[in-house]
Amino acid sequence: MRILILGGKGNLGNQLNKVYKNTKNEIISWSKEDIDITDKGLIDKKIDDLKPGIIINTAAYNAVDKCQESEEEFLKAKKINGDAVGYLADASVRNKILLVHYSTDYVFDGKQIEGYREADAPSPINKYGKSKLLGEKELISRSSKGLKFYLIRTSKLFGPKGESKTSKPSFFDIMLELAEHKDSLDIVNEEVSCFTYTPDLAKTTKELIESDKGYGIYHIVNGGACTWYEATQELFKQANVDIRVNPVKSEIFSRPAKRPKYSVLLNTKLLELRSWQEALREYLNK
Repeated sequence: MRILILGGKGNLGNQLNKVYKNTKNEIISWSKEDIDITDKGLIDKKIDDLKPGIIINTAAYNAVDKCQESEEEFLKAKKINGDAVGYLADASVRNKILLVHYSTDYVFDGKQIEGYREADAPSPINKYGKSKLLGEKELISRSSKGLKFYLIRTSKLFGPKGESKTSKPSFFDIMLELAEHKDSLDIVNEEVSCFTYTPDLAKTTKELIESDKGYGIYHIVNGGACTWYEATQELFKQANVDIRVNPVKSEIFSRPAKRPKYSVLLNTKLLELRSWQEALREYLNK
């Protein structure tokens, strides 16, 4: 099988390359230097020429606050997270390709305290979430045209940094770096959601593709939910870092974009992944 990975040098794309490395599949990995996914003509030509059996799209705009405060950035987010997904979907329908795409817990408003199942109706409260929902709609609207897709919602990714210069450090990486220069940290003790270890997400994505499970929406996160403060406490405990961590309200920080207060993704279709604490331990040991 010929598999095309978009965003192949990013944090998740890099892990997908690793899980497929020693398989019989032919892997083609494109980064932003290889293709502009917002260029429909280019997408059509390159996909029609390559004709992969599967496209895994990890390319995304994820600057949550920049997207909120700048209309220009929001337009960019809508092109990458919305329009481009439609272009890929059209090319996939035309060439009978399975399309795998990732979305986010930020498509939900955070008011559902029991968590969110795959079939729950999205209602984003920030522009980033709205841009990701556009991409979801592009996929779902083409299912009637024969599109085969897996739409994977996930949240709070962490893991080894990708090869791309624009790959962002994870929350845990940032906290460890801050701890080297500070005596104490103020961390938000709100916004409950789930962390996801990119090697686990990549491995589970591969297993889902190779399964006989139906197409549609899936939630993939590591087990357990927590606040940013609780995650930071666990991080410093495991890393043996001696620093004072102060729980604070989210309002203490000036962030343009609202965050959902409780955006726990419930996985009702797949086997539960190991806990985020166990995954974090592996990451720190490596």
